[in-house]
Amino acid sequence: YISPVFIMLFVASFTLWYIAKLNYNYTTELDVKIRIGDSRFSVPCVVEGKGTNLFGYVLSTSRLNIPLSELEYSVMREVTELGSAPNDKMRLHLKPESLKNAISVRLSDINIRSIGSIPDIEVPKQLQ
Repeated sequence: YISPVFIMLFVASFTLWYIAKLNYNYTTELDVKIRIGDSRFSVPCVVEGKGTNLFGYVLSTSRLNIPLSELEYSVMREVTELGSAPNDKMRLHLKPESLKNAISVRLSDINIRSIGSIPDIEVPKQLQ
């Protein structure tokens, strides 16, 4: 027989221990969800911050809306395979440092150490 009081105190002590651990600083990798115009993608980032802030971001499901005007980019023509029909699609190649700065501004309580590979995105209609 296990006393219900023992179980309640055990759960309370575990909860308090976990909350205390969340006050430490941690470095981890998170996928940051981003929206630029109609394009939606995730970028792997190495981040550092308090456990409570990191835990809060992991629980949130929101995307960071970043206007294209805040980013540096280059316009590239999409390459087609040899022998296939010509392709006139244009893509935007985002500069990693400008995207890192834009993410840092929006996640001010989390320090962005580095960002992973950024997919090229379609040219928004307003630029065509």
